[in-house]
Amino acid sequence: MDLPREVKVISSASLFRLEERAGDLGLSQRLDPAWVRANAAPDGTHYLWPALWHSLSHRPDVPRHVRWELLITLRTGDRVLSLLDVIPDDFTPLPKVTSRDEGMQVRGVFDSAPSVREWLLREGEGPGRL
Repeated sequence: MDLPREVKVISSASLFRLEERAGDLGLSQRLDPAWVRANAAPDGTHYLWPALWHSLSHRPDVPRHVRWELLITLRTGDRVLSLLDVIPDDFTPLPKVTSRDEGMQVRGVFDSAPSVREWLLREGEGPGRL
């Protein structure tokens, strides 16, 4: 199956739901939902960029899923990167960016934003907060 060739744009409510779902399924790449709720801008716009298909060979009950690069807009206005595993049933209905120009602008932000870990270290909180 080909990797989706689209950038998804999601609300904070969708981000919270996807992070919780990844946790419920025991998927590898996700953040602590409590951290996301405390730090993501409540009315922020967040983006998912497809990275790779992933499957858990030791857990055949978990469907093959896409590991997405995740750009989160924080309450502070900063943007940080993470990864998020999302199953097809959950990512297919998500809205996508409306134009190639918007997608390329978003890619530029992905390329320059610090990871959540780097941001936490910069803010003096340490990665143990996740």
